[in-house]
Amino acid sequence: MTINSSDPICFLSGVFVPSKSLVSNSLSNQPLQRKIAIIAYPGVDILDLAGPMEVFGFANLNLLQQQIITQPAYQTEILAEKPGVIKSIFGLDILAHRAYSEVNEEIDTLLVPGSADMQAIMHDPLLPQWIAKIAPKVRRIASICSGAFLLAEAGLLKDRRATTHWYFSKQFSTAYPDIKVDSNRIFICDENIYTSGGITSGIDLTLALVEEDWNRELALQIARLLVMFLQRPGGQSQFSSFLISKAPKHKEISDLQAWIIANPSADLTVEILAGRLSMSPRNFARTFLAETGVTPAKFVELVRIDSARHYLESSDLSVERVAETAGFGDAERMRRTFLRHLGVNPQNYRYRFSTRPNTNTLNEAY
Repeated sequence: MTINSSDPICFLSGVFVPSKSLVSNSLSNQPLQRKIAIIAYPGVDILDLAGPMEVFGFANLNLLQQQIITQPAYQTEILAEKPGVIKSIFGLDILAHRAYSEVNEEIDTLLVPGSADMQAIMHDPLLPQWIAKIAPKVRRIASICSGAFLLAEAGLLKDRRATTHWYFSKQFSTAYPDIKVDSNRIFICDENIYTSGGITSGIDLTLALVEEDWNRELALQIARLLVMFLQRPGGQSQFSSFLISKAPKHKEISDLQAWIIANPSADLTVEILAGRLSMSPRNFARTFLAETGVTPAKFVELVRIDSARHYLESSDLSVERVAETAGFGDAERMRRTFLRHLGVNPQNYRYRFSTRPNTNTLNEAY
């Protein structure tokens, strides 16, 4: 029996009980148990580790309740330099079950979380060596966020497509030029090597792994319980800040940037902006690029995207009115810009991120 999207779910003592069977009994021929090993180290990001564990845990609970299995489908073990307490980046303690050096048996899935602290990631030089050594005994290997650096150090990503957190993507590409980096992807699968983007994308990836192991219905139900998309449309650029640029040394450029941000619908051609600083267009464009790292036209475009995102998220203005207010002029131009930068159109962006959901929003999105 397959899941129906309208099936109600009730929670009894913290345990969810679906009204109908979520997965087909034909899945009973799946492997009885898959061993999941997750690496931990001092300074690891807790959500990189805990998010995937939650997904595998809900999968176990679901399958056991439906009597598809009689023992957990996923056996999760945390590995570290040595067993015992590991302090995550913001202080929460994690208990490592075993030292990774003790593990020499086959592993179904090896997960390598990341950290916002690059020194923490590279703290243990023996870890990449162990990853490279154990790799032939692992069915699939996955990194979360900046954990991709450890897979790269282990030599597993050479000549492969990979992603990492958008914030680290430039550093990643520079450090490992033989890796085909796509920083906009939520996750990428290249044969049996998986890489994922920033932090929560580890949950997206793990949902995909559960779907791969069992079926879409099971993964979809877990996604519902976690109140998230089974497959997030668009890429990481939906969640990154587009107004990242070098801090200008000269106050007049900084003041001009602030004025542009406050007036996205104004005439913001290079000629107009240059005139505000009493500079020639050519000299202004060259100075602005040197000071900020982006061209005036690019900065204006990113400001208008950010302005439009704000109105789509927090107001009930029509898409046409948002396009005018944010300086795009018309909805079609804004739509093309959103697709180019964010991978989604304005209607779908509003549907996913609006803080004021209503019927019109749903109708616009679909």
